[in-house]
Amino acid sequence: MAGHASQQLSTAELWGGKVSPFSTSYGKLMMWFFLVSDALTFGGLLVAYGFTRHDAQDAWPIGEETFNSMPFLGHGYPLLYVALMTFILIVSSVTMVLAVEAGHRMDKKGVVKWMIYTIIGGFFFLGSQAWEWSHFIHGSEFGKVELADGSQAIVQGHFGEIKNFTVTEAGEHHKKGEVLTDDLLHHYHEAISEGKLKDGVITLHDGSKAEVNKAENEHMALVIKKDGKKHKIGDKIEGAEAEKMYDAAINSGVENMVIYGANLKDNEYGPSQYGQFFFFITGFHGFHVFSGVLINIIICIGVMRGLYHKRGHYEMVEKTGLYWHFVDLVWVFVFTFFYLV
Repeated sequence: MAGHASQQLSTAELWGGKVSPFSTSYGKLMMWFFLVSDALTFGGLLVAYGFTRHDAQDAWPIGEETFNSMPFLGHGYPLLYVALMTFILIVSSVTMVLAVEAGHRMDKKGVVKWMIYTIIGGFFFLGSQAWEWSHFIHGSEFGKVELADGSQAIVQGHFGEIKNFTVTEAGEHHKKGEVLTDDLLHHYHEAISEGKLKDGVITLHDGSKAEVNKAENEHMALVIKKDGKKHKIGDKIEGAEAEKMYDAAINSGVENMVIYGANLKDNEYGPSQYGQFFFFITGFHGFHVFSGVLINIIICIGVMRGLYHKRGHYEMVEKTGLYWHFVDLVWVFVFTFFYLV
C-alpha cells in the first residue's frame, strides 16, 4: 500500500532532497534534530536525579532552606534570587522572539536592539549562577554538624555576628593584645573544620591563639539528616539543647565535626549525590547558556554588518532563537525539579 500511495504523488510533491516536506530549511531541521537529542540528555539527567532523590527522600535537602540568600542582603529570602534569575531568563526569551519578529520585517535596527537585550539577560543569568555556585560551595554560616551519637544535622537559626578576634598568645605574625577584624568568618570556619577552636579560642595559621568575640546565636534548631545511635533522620532539636549540642561539636577540637559548603565528595546540605547533581545539571545548563550568549554575540555582529540583510532573510537569527528558547525551557524544568519539588 505504501508503494502504491507513493506512486500517486508527483515528483514535485515528493521530497527528493531539494525541497523540505515541511517547508523548512535544512539548517532549521538540523537545529531541531540537535535540540531533540539534547533534550533527551537533559531528560536522562533529571530522571537519574529523580531516582536518586527517591532513594534518599528523608535526607534530601529542601530547596527553600538551601537557597535562601540574596546578594548584599544575606539570608532569609527563600528561592527569591533563583526566581529572579528564572524571570530574567524568561524575559530574554521574549526579547529573542521580538528579534526574530523584527527579522521577518527586515528591520535590522530592531533585530540588533532585541538581540542586545537578550545578550544582557544571558550575562545576568550567568553572573547570577556564578554567585549561586560560590555561595553553594562556601556554604552557610552554621554548616552541617556531626553530633555525639554519630548523627549529622543541618543548623537553622540566626548566626551571631563575629565582632573581632583578640590575640591572647602571640605567634609568628600576630602580637598579644592585637585585635583582628578582617576575614573573620573565613578564619572561624577554617579553625572549626581543622579542629582548632576550643572553648571559644582559635589557633591561627601563624600559631597565635585568639579569643573569639562573637554575639550569641538565636533561634537555633538542629534538623537530623543522617541517622545516629540516638537521633534519626527528620528529628528536630530546638532551643537550649540544640545550642548546647552545637557548641559541644564546634568546640570539641576534632577535625571535620562541622562541614561547610559543598564539593563533589561532601556537602553540608544533605547526601553527597545532591552536590554532584547540582554541579553537573546546573553546570551543564550553564554551559548551554554560555554557548547561547556567544552564538548570539556572533550573530548580532553579523546583523550589525548587514550580512543577513544582504541575503534577504534573517534565518540565522531564527535558528539562534530556537536554541535560546530551548535553553530557557530546559531551565524551567531544572528549576522545577531541583528547586521547587
